[in-house]
Amino acid sequence: MKSKLNKPFAATAFCMAALFAAQAHADYTVAIAGPMTGEYASAGEQIKKGAEMAIADINAKGGVLGQKLKLEIGDDACDPKQAVSVANAMVNKKIVFMHGHWCSSSTIPASDIYNEAQIPMATVSTNPKVTERGLKNIFRIMGRDDQQGGVAGAFIASKFAGKKVAVVDDKSAYGKGLADETAKGMQAKGAKPVLRESITAGEKDYSGLVSKLKAAGVEVLAYGGYHTEVALILRQAQQVGLKLSVVGGDTMSNNELVTAAGGNADAVYFTFAPDARANPSAAEVVKRFRDAKVEPDGYVLFAYAAMQLFQQAATQAKSVKYADLQKALASGSFNTVTGTMSFDAKGDLKAPGFVVYKWNGNKYDVVK
Repeated sequence: MKSKLNKPFAATAFCMAALFAAQAHADYTVAIAGPMTGEYASAGEQIKKGAEMAIADINAKGGVLGQKLKLEIGDDACDPKQAVSVANAMVNKKIVFMHGHWCSSSTIPASDIYNEAQIPMATVSTNPKVTERGLKNIFRIMGRDDQQGGVAGAFIASKFAGKKVAVVDDKSAYGKGLADETAKGMQAKGAKPVLRESITAGEKDYSGLVSKLKAAGVEVLAYGGYHTEVALILRQAQQVGLKLSVVGGDTMSNNELVTAAGGNADAVYFTFAPDARANPSAAEVVKRFRDAKVEPDGYVLFAYAAMQLFQQAATQAKSVKYADLQKALASGSFNTVTGTMSFDAKGDLKAPGFVVYKWNGNKYDVVK
């Protein structure tokens, strides 16, 4: 018996069935961005590993609102112009959430693109300007440099009382901001640096700076910047017989410092968030990372937490539309591997924290 359906109707019915099938299997695309290449690529690798495991875990439990998550990865190499290009590319890929970038100098311009496109983002970038511009799409899942610098400055004034301290930055948004806040923290405790200097990141010779430090009798270097430059400065200081202790910020948590510093990493103290690996709620996730031969240090668990943040916000909102997600993120409370997160009106954590660590061999420990 021949079908009584005419061909146009049959074609329309087929197309609609295909459309419904495609919608039923649609994914939500989320993204990370940061230095996947370049001298800070090890931080990008930490972010990538954390996000990939989080998404695998979320998808294994049914995804978000019944849809699986797909991950896009953007490489900005910590270059602001490249970060803007990455942000525009991510907008074109119709992502619904971004965790990035990493360097504050990249996050600040990229966040304007995401804000205009109405894409919510989580970030670990610590420069205060990240959340001081009135953007409603940004949620910072770590503390700020004006908090971090205060902790570092107070530590220097106490631990190294009577020592000569130089404050140095790498001219980046993150580095200069942290160095300025560390100097303020020192001065609030009655300690004054004997030198305030800046260097250019990425150079291979810091002997000029080392000579200035030695001539001034500096014993402690308070540094705003990244681990690669600190490693080089320590090696070059050792070559001229200058023994330095270094106090830096969260980027000193990178274990590449141990190799790059040529045995001098044990002289490095740094401020960072409380170690999420010690959270009871993170124990299962930490074990699975370690079973996979990944030590979840540095920014690994923060990337994992960012994806948990998105999943819980979307679940609470019952939507991945920007207005719904933004409202949920701004008003909600979220349980993640790095702790409970909720945000103030600027998008900063309501209960941030920084503690001081010291490198000991190939691991870092809290300074008691």
